Amino acid sequence: MEMHPTIRATAERASKWPGIRQVLEAKYERRFFAHVSTMRNLYRGVFPSFAEAQSSIPERVANGYDNADSAGLYRERTRRVFLNDYPMMWWLAKLFEARNASVFDLGGHIGIAYYAYQRYLRYPESIRWQVMDVPAVNAAGIAWAEKNDTLKRLRFTSRREDADGADILFAAGSLQYLDYTLADMLAGFARAPAHLLLNSVPIHMSASYFTVQNTGAACCPYRVTAEHDFIVGLKALGYSVRDRWENTDRRCDIPFYPSHSLDRYFGFYLSRDG
Repeated sequence: MEMHPTIRATAERASKWPGIRQVLEAKYERRFFAHVSTMRNLYRGVFPSFAEAQSSIPERVANGYDNADSAGLYRERTRRVFLNDYPMMWWLAKLFEARNASVFDLGGHIGIAYYAYQRYLRYPESIRWQVMDVPAVNAAGIAWAEKNDTLKRLRFTSRREDADGADILFAAGSLQYLDYTLADMLAGFARAPAHLLLNSVPIHMSASYFTVQNTGAACCPYRVTAEHDFIVGLKALGYSVRDRWENTDRRCDIPFYPSHSLDRYFGFYLSRDG
């Protein structure tokens, strides 16, 4: 859900009005947290850390994805793909052809991509697709798989360490919810995945920061990474960017912070030799 143009225009004007901005920010904050179940994909505030973004969420408001309402999201996405899925599918098909058969799906919810992509791709007979998510989502994924995973090759974990040794690390719209960076995660592995397929990554051209997202089920700290920080962190681990694409259908409009708002998201395929 994109921010209503009137809200965006008012917020941009208000960001230049001393005094009035504080009043409008407080009003927006009350509305933002009071209507979690009726608003979706709206954003609030800019924070220097995950912890500070999280501490700004009132205790009465559901926080993060480890709850039943959040675990119940996205069922319709198991049956369809979107325009920005096609680069991921294209590279995944190439990697399968090159005998890469194990996928670690970081933040893959109930296995959204696993179900949606198999309608268009031929999965290897030896495929091992493991989703890492929070306990409530994993439980929902296991229950869904009992009725919908005809291949019986989908597994779930809550341990990021289980990515060590996988051929492909797959992350579609999940990196922004982590309290650690992808580079920090990979740096601790003995055999980090050789291939990274990353989609719907919120990238800012110069700044790294956090905001808070209202998902419609809960509120979550939400990471935005400077382009330089993101790429350099992975290059230091030996990864090279093989492909990059833009998703102009996704926005991150943060009222009162136009310079921190995003008009597109990015996708990447990175790999390393050895």
